[in-house]
Amino acid sequence: MLFRPKPKDADPKERALWGDLMSLGMVFPIAIVLGYLVGRWAGGKLGYPRAGVLIGLVWGAATGFWELYKVTKRMERLDKGKDSDDHEPRDPHEP
Repeated sequence: MLFRPKPKDADPKERALWGDLMSLGMVFPIAIVLGYLVGRWAGGKLGYPRAGVLIGLVWGAATGFWELYKVTKRMERLDKGKDSDDHEPRDPHEP
């Protein structure tokens, strides 16, 4: 079946997290390419094209890893929230 109905218990936070995880595959290359291009442009303007490219590549890679760190922290928060929900004491009289 091509289109399935949404499950009623789907958590919007979890869906957003999956979107973040899938976007990481695009964030890394885009950040590195943009860092390269900005570094090349800035280095050319300042007269140091190689240094500009190197700084731009490092900046782009750092940006990609920063995004990975943020997504990982969001995952940890979501997992901790689910773990605490699983271990809540329940009322023994509740069916």
